Amino acid sequence: MDRAKVLIIVGFVVGGVLATLTSNRVGGNVAADDGVSGRAAAFPVVINTWSSNGFQSAGAKAWRVLQEEKGSALDAVEKGCTVCEKLQCDGTVGFGGSPDERGETTLDAMIMDGVTMNIGAVSDLRGIPDAISVARKVLDYTAHTMLAGNQATKFAVKMGFKEQSLSTNKSLAIWQEWEKNKCQPNFWRNVSPDPTKHCGPYKAMDNINKEDALRSSNEIDSQNHDTIGMIAIDSKGLIAAGTSTNGARHKIPGRVGDSPIPGAGAYADQDVGGAAATGDGDVMMRFLPSFLAVEEMRNGRTPKEAGEIAIRRITAKYPSFQGAMVVLRKDGQYAAVCHGLPGGKFPYTLANSSTKHATVKYVNCL
Repeated sequence: MDRAKVLIIVGFVVGGVLATLTSNRVGGNVAADDGVSGRAAAFPVVINTWSSNGFQSAGAKAWRVLQEEKGSALDAVEKGCTVCEKLQCDGTVGFGGSPDERGETTLDAMIMDGVTMNIGAVSDLRGIPDAISVARKVLDYTAHTMLAGNQATKFAVKMGFKEQSLSTNKSLAIWQEWEKNKCQPNFWRNVSPDPTKHCGPYKAMDNINKEDALRSSNEIDSQNHDTIGMIAIDSKGLIAAGTSTNGARHKIPGRVGDSPIPGAGAYADQDVGGAAATGDGDVMMRFLPSFLAVEEMRNGRTPKEAGEIAIRRITAKYPSFQGAMVVLRKDGQYAAVCHGLPGGKFPYTLANSSTKHATVKYVNCL
């Protein structure tokens, strides 16, 4: 066979392969049907942490924004997380949950645009229940990334939000019971009197136990897992991520966890994908796991591999770490990863063109 005929045959074969690959694309985008198979499933996609007591409803709302309303990924994240705030998901999101040492509920939230890398965040927000929406205002109407504390409250009022108490009879009862239980558990260490047996006021001790510094925080479970983290890709293939939380129960006043910290609680990059974390925020924010997972995907890792690398980076230093992540690649392939959670499993919520509604899935912990 002469060289010309060989080139013609090769051309037909390559052309056929390219045609087959093109026919499997929907709007130029390929998304995974599940976290492993990689079968084609068109956008949009939304994934969020946890499932029960409102978390699935949050995913369902975000899915409706994307699928029925043809809204943006930013809108889906904001409105989805808002549902959790209003439903007080497991008492860990929104008003009336996780009272601090003074009995006050404060809120943290962030939202990130993966296209512009713009971020809006609020931390230690007081008196305003709509944390994720205030964060959206920071994103849309300021050149800042984060506003904090009472000044964040004043900003929210300027933006039209109404100030109100975030405490409820339930949250105050939780706080009162905690005080009766000699303020156990708490987040103090290297102080006297012994914080494992007594309430404060505390005095700093000269001798610092460095081994104790590697201890993870209070146990994470269905009532103390800090946050909803959500990632969405809209019908245009644009990506956004966000979080909302009322923080750790019985935290020292002023504490801010990982949720509003870019790269810790959540992160999104249009060129790669996004990630969102949940669990022991005091530990996670030291490692920026959401940023790391996105960077690992940038380097060619699958979402599952990227999430595992991010979690293992933490557990190498904190073996007792409790937490989880959801990871979403820009083509729609996803994964969830967890470590140390009670029961050894992590439930999360997914909606895409294959599930057709917000569906609860589970992953075994590392």
